Amino acid sequence: MKVFIGGGGGFIGGHLAKEHLSRGDEVVVADIKPQDEWYQQHDGAENFVRNLEEKEACFEVTKGCDRVYNLACNMGGMGFIESNKALCMLSVLINTHMLMAARENGVGQFFYSSSACVYPDYRQQDTDVIALKESGAYPAMPEDGYGWEKLFSERMCKHYEEDYGLNVRVFRFHNVYGPFGTWDGGREKAPAAMCRKVIECLDSGNYEMEMWGDGEQTRSFMYIDDCLTGIDKLMASDFSDPLNLGRSELVTINQLLAIVEEIAGIKVKRKYNLDAPQGVRGRNSDNMLIQEVLGWEPEVDLRTGMEKTYAWIKEQYDRRQAGESVVL
Repeated sequence: MKVFIGGGGGFIGGHLAKEHLSRGDEVVVADIKPQDEWYQQHDGAENFVRNLEEKEACFEVTKGCDRVYNLACNMGGMGFIESNKALCMLSVLINTHMLMAARENGVGQFFYSSSACVYPDYRQQDTDVIALKESGAYPAMPEDGYGWEKLFSERMCKHYEEDYGLNVRVFRFHNVYGPFGTWDGGREKAPAAMCRKVIECLDSGNYEMEMWGDGEQTRSFMYIDDCLTGIDKLMASDFSDPLNLGRSELVTINQLLAIVEEIAGIKVKRKYNLDAPQGVRGRNSDNMLIQEVLGWEPEVDLRTGMEKTYAWIKEQYDRRQAGESVVL
């Protein structure tokens, strides 16, 4: 089949393009970044540098495609989304024009990557959080900016299904991490930031490390391999309502750092910055519905995934220190 991957120069999109190419599919990739800034470039794909906020670009790149994956958006870790709310909201243009193009071009299936940030703050005010069920997104009070855009785009996908018969699938991603993703520069998420900061401590000999918040915030983190497996299973199903895709292994940020310390073989001195962005107090994925619908849930434990992620980031860090150009 012929698939289009919006945001294919990014983390999840790059892995997804590689997976479809390995199956012999025809793959079209588009991203706003210059190609030398893509995390993965695949010679076997048809690669475009396009701003997918523009309607004409969406119509061009999806022409003749059987399936569209819309992973393109302006996003990053908590530090980015809390200080770039308008930029995050503008991503609604991408999904709007992608849906219009998919309908006009006769696309068979449409995938939208939503986020756990659609869930209301009032359900996430305790570290001992009750796992978030899909139905709990309403009454709505999502993450300001980024979360509102994701929730609105979910509704748009649903109405395109209802009004035009577009075959849509929606996953609410919970903290995806792994190799070939952002690890420096301000858009990185907690797992990559922890790895980089510990590596910097090793490199500098200064083992004092800043942490955002008090370290007791709770989260779940899902390794990229589980993300790809989940997408594959969802696309093969007939389920079209938004569905959680996340691991239910809840940890504190302090526990996340402790795992990285064990991997690196050091202990750091924590310096807590209580004024830094830290998001909701607790967030975890309720996986009852995904187990019911797909007969599966993410399986890779955090220690295993972080070992692979740390090794990749350490390699990138060392290459940069040696003067090589690497993608951050």
